[in-house]
Amino acid sequence: MIMRIKTLGLLAASLLALVATPAQAADGNPLEKTNGFYVDPNSNPAVWVKDHPGSTADKIKAAISTKAGARWFGNWSGDVKKAVDGYTYAADVADKLPILVAYNIPGRDCGGHSGGGAGSPEAYRTWISNFADGIGGKPAVVVIEPDALAQVDCLPTGERQTRLDLLKYAAEQFAAKAPNTWAYMDGGNSTWIPAATMADRLDAVGVKSIRGLAINVSNYKTTADSANYGKAVSAALSSKYGYTKPFVIDTSRNGNGPLGSEWCNPAGRKLGTTSQTGGGAEMLLWVKVPGDSDGKCGIAPNVEAGQFSPDLALRLISGT
Repeated sequence: MIMRIKTLGLLAASLLALVATPAQAADGNPLEKTNGFYVDPNSNPAVWVKDHPGSTADKIKAAISTKAGARWFGNWSGDVKKAVDGYTYAADVADKLPILVAYNIPGRDCGGHSGGGAGSPEAYRTWISNFADGIGGKPAVVVIEPDALAQVDCLPTGERQTRLDLLKYAAEQFAAKAPNTWAYMDGGNSTWIPAATMADRLDAVGVKSIRGLAINVSNYKTTADSANYGKAVSAALSSKYGYTKPFVIDTSRNGNGPLGSEWCNPAGRKLGTTSQTGGGAEMLLWVKVPGDSDGKCGIAPNVEAGQFSPDLALRLISGT
């Protein structure tokens, strides 16, 4: 309860500051307010390990389910404010830094394997506002809407500005309501969108008001290539708009790098560097949950997107 009391005090101080100043990137450093990253005790791998004791579970527990990674929130999360508050509260009590992913943009994944999302722009605004309320003054790291900005081009022309407006609204919510959160707008991966174009999009959705951008979420690009891309985007932001931004890299499955352009459960991939600060970026994070399927494709043709597969997990452990 000590940490809960501490963060309530921080929240009160932060609210007073917000009265006097416009919304801006949080001054509170969540790394300084916590002691290491939070391990999700109810991740898909952790639940599978608990329900399937044995040698396979032991391997997955040692390599995956005991490692710090992100919890994804979307239209499956029920009351998102309650869900986010409960998750960040548990991390706060443990004095650990939770990693969260907001994944509920309307038209998510352009109707692909992970299609879905909020039913309307209005519903999304309510949802993302409640998400930020759920964090409040507690320390957190949030990745905002993987693929949403990189996939703008696949939307009907009339819906593209709405997507940008919603992402900007999301950034504003975290800047205004979560003063001890570092929020990162998803910026695609190193071979998807040219760095200068991504810089334009990031500026358009208000990345200036939050901590930075996230790279390589749910992909397999190497850490080195991802870092070079992040630096190029930040340099483009500097030359075009007069500011730079730090970035984080998803290293959950990039230990062997990519398999050409294949992104949906490709064979021969491997776990990457576990969540840490530094390493070529502000942080290297396990954003995608290792062992969770990308969809019914690749080496998991019968496993739905987001569903845990012990076979996928074992392959990531061995690199086969």
